[in-house]
Amino acid sequence: MWKTRIAQIVHPYTVITISCLIYALFVVAVRGDALALVTIGTDYSPQDAAHSYSEEGYDGQFVYYIARDPDNAAPLIDVPAYRYQRILLPVMGRLLAVGNRDVLPWALLAINLAALAIGTKIIEDMLHAKNLSRWYAVGYGLTLGTFGAARLILPEPLAYGLALGGIWAMQREQWLWGALWFALAALAKETTLIIAGVYGLQLLYQRNYKTALVYSGIMLIPFGIWQMILYANFGTFGIGSGGALATSFEIIPFMGVWRILLEGGFQIFAVMMVILFPFVLAPTLWGLWRGWQDYRNKRWTMNTLLLVAHAIVMLFVPFSTYREPLGILRFIVGLQIAVILYAAERHNRRVLRNATIWMVTLLFLFPSDFSV
Repeated sequence: MWKTRIAQIVHPYTVITISCLIYALFVVAVRGDALALVTIGTDYSPQDAAHSYSEEGYDGQFVYYIARDPDNAAPLIDVPAYRYQRILLPVMGRLLAVGNRDVLPWALLAINLAALAIGTKIIEDMLHAKNLSRWYAVGYGLTLGTFGAARLILPEPLAYGLALGGIWAMQREQWLWGALWFALAALAKETTLIIAGVYGLQLLYQRNYKTALVYSGIMLIPFGIWQMILYANFGTFGIGSGGALATSFEIIPFMGVWRILLEGGFQIFAVMMVILFPFVLAPTLWGLWRGWQDYRNKRWTMNTLLLVAHAIVMLFVPFSTYREPLGILRFIVGLQIAVILYAAERHNRRVLRNATIWMVTLLFLFPSDFSV
């Protein structure tokens, strides 16, 4: 009886979420400051020097600045339009904190923890529906791009939690709900539009043209309106390849990787390949190969398209993203989802086991938290 009750309570999403909370509390205890959660840097906000990690800080500080004072945060931000386009997490944090600056870091953390739990739970349920172990969900929830991003107050947990809600709805042919979840996800992080676009293509393939039109409108109009507002305020759209020192998307496949060798030399390239090959390049190449095999064998499904779409995007990711370990390991969350869903559909336990290697990426969180 008690074993059954424990099994009902001890799910990956509960273990992962509680672990993330404990880790975040440990960081705050070590630093002695709740603002340690948002990784402030003195380069952008000298007045917050007493709470800074380093000169540059990290991207969570921009979420915090926007949530703290949305009307006046632009001077504290590297590329305002790019950061403001991911508006959902700052707005939700400000609302939850009721404008209280002392509460704000905790409010942002709470939102990300809830999103981490929900996203991981959806993956769990999708695995369980295929009679597969729920614990393969750690390949999503216990990685740098989700667990680490939740602690660093970054938009990925919220964005991809909402996107998974959209996938869940679309799999049940609830396209209206799917469009709504995808619309919110895009306002959390624009990269989720890859997932939304794939499901739009499915509607077109099914010749549901009217549904596809309405779906696209619901999903894209809020994002488009927000982009116009950003342009009116900052003179540029938010869509781009990154913040400060970002390079553009590449034209030649994997040129972002080769430029590490060309500009950094062999030693830096060799070190980066230890990170890039197992966590990024191998699943990308595998996704392209599986897509080709499914096309040849006429086994093309929605999950194949989702996998191939993310793999193709990885070919053209900017050099500035590939060269930064935290940046590239956050960028691949969509690919992680696609690999897990594809492997689950095919009952490929070997690939699901291999996908759990993404847990190792959490090791890159510790230097970020305790190197200074």
